[in-house]
Amino acid sequence: MSKIEAFISREEEQEIISAIKVAEKNTSGEIRVHIEASTEKNHDERALEVFYLLEMNKTKDKNAVLIYVAVKDKKFVICGDKGINKLVPEGFWTTTKDIMQNHFKQGNFKQGIVDGILKAGEELKEHFPWQIDDEDELSNEISKG
Repeated sequence: MSKIEAFISREEEQEIISAIKVAEKNTSGEIRVHIEASTEKNHDERALEVFYLLEMNKTKDKNAVLIYVAVKDKKFVICGDKGINKLVPEGFWTTTKDIMQNHFKQGNFKQGIVDGILKAGEELKEHFPWQIDDEDELSNEISKG
């Protein structure tokens, strides 16, 4: 069993995907989750690299968000696109990070990711509300490295 499979089960993975779908009903923002065992790189740099590898920078409103988790390193990063970063105040993701970190410290990894996704959707709603003509531009599947 890989480190990632030990981190979340198939059932938990489906719960995370469901949370993405719920969160994206509130916002035109796009949310993805990427999980990998570890990285030799700086975690912020690796999250940004994954963001571009997943072509998250190609959304119409530049409002995609990546929740990157390096399991073995016990690190995670929330990475937003240019459209988000130019509108939101500094520290915008602090509340979302705190929610996730509190769950992670207690060993509740799936719930930390789910609650982080739902909070991100709420946070994005103010700046990027859902519109009737919104399209789901990115996959809701969890990517793994």
